[in-house]
Amino acid sequence: MSESIYERIGGRDAVLAAVDLFYQKILADELINGFFETTDMQRQRGKMISFLTVAFGGPEKASGPSLRDAHAPLVARGLNDAHFDAVAGHLSATLDELGVPAELSGEVLSLVGSLRDEVLGR
Repeated sequence: MSESIYERIGGRDAVLAAVDLFYQKILADELINGFFETTDMQRQRGKMISFLTVAFGGPEKASGPSLRDAHAPLVARGLNDAHFDAVAGHLSATLDELGVPAELSGEVLSLVGSLRDEVLGR
């Protein structure tokens, strides 16, 4: 059996580092930071850590609302493809900054890209 993305990326420590750096980029981006104005960022980081752990095949089970339901209020506020692309770009930059190999980064970005329609409620 091959290793999961979670294992290959470096496990929990790598996910924690990625989430912290990722949200620094998100909160500095004027195109998308408005969606987080009233967000408890400590709680949001915890949700993202859990999500990435599950999505990457780590040792957690999925819980909480679906991606569609979780993002529906943001879609109602105008969340669209441009915002999704910006978030994906920040994830890509985060992975590059952390030295994730291009092949593994590509797998992660492909996984994230496959969730576009679910996140945007289509």
